[in-house]
Amino acid sequence: MNDLSKASVSWGSVGEDSENQRIDNYLEKVLKGVPKNHIYRILRSGEVRVNSKRVKPNYRLKIGDKLRIPPVRTAKPTRQGTAPRFNLLLEVLFEDDYLLAINKPSGIAVHGGSGISSGIVELLRMREPKPRFLELVHRLDRETSGVLLLAKKRSALTALHQMLRSGEVEKRYLVLVKGKWINQKQSVMLPLHKYVTSSGERRVTVNKGGKVAHTLFFLLQNWQEFSLLEAELKTGRTHQIRAHLAHLGFPILGDVKYGDFTLNHKLAMRGLKRMFLHAYKLVVKHPINGAALRLEAPLPVDLQQFIEKLDERHAESINS
Repeated sequence: MNDLSKASVSWGSVGEDSENQRIDNYLEKVLKGVPKNHIYRILRSGEVRVNSKRVKPNYRLKIGDKLRIPPVRTAKPTRQGTAPRFNLLLEVLFEDDYLLAINKPSGIAVHGGSGISSGIVELLRMREPKPRFLELVHRLDRETSGVLLLAKKRSALTALHQMLRSGEVEKRYLVLVKGKWINQKQSVMLPLHKYVTSSGERRVTVNKGGKVAHTLFFLLQNWQEFSLLEAELKTGRTHQIRAHLAHLGFPILGDVKYGDFTLNHKLAMRGLKRMFLHAYKLVVKHPINGAALRLEAPLPVDLQQFIEKLDERHAESINS
């Protein structure tokens, strides 16, 4: 449905991949390039019909629903920039008919948008011989590396989102921070308020009017200037780990949004050219067969090498 301007009316039938999806979200996906306010207009006007009836934007599709979609002019795809230009091999950690888990590299967005033409999801979709259902179960920041889980069936996506809401998914990160962390285990519950900067960037700040955010931190190793922590997310707020640590006075090394910018510049000259935040483990039950899944991604080479340099410097200081 790249250009419906010359067609009359499109008819379709809902399959398993679109079951339980809101119709406004379905139309936004199908009618690529059509503004969302126009999608709401054709829904309100009754031009879109489900089983010959009007429906509201929050109507959830059922298998076998018959859709009537009016002719809508959409943006025609251009040759330039239609395909993701990533020269990399994605490491697959797990895959079956329902799930796909990869080890996401740092520096690549999970989804296109906000000035980014394409991301991991678009890359994976274009590697298939024909379009298929593939949606993010959760998100990782562009700068964050590690375990990223995607659903290949809507039934799996719906079940996993419910598990996330009920706290049945274990997500753990490795993070290197400025300063000497003391407590072996520390529970941090600080509410986070989301806002958008004048440049359009998403940010969060600790604010009593924000949403509850809970992180557990475990001390793994100390050096004179830095500390390696394991962070376990109990909630999944935007930039949660980054904002909590910055508020506590332990900014993540290499964090360009919440970090110590002067220190980041010095660290770049020492070889750390990215944020030291890595999603190394995700534990969840398989949404279909209930099997326990333990997905792990080892620390990337560049981060591991920086840790080894810290160990060398520490050994030199002891022996000198």
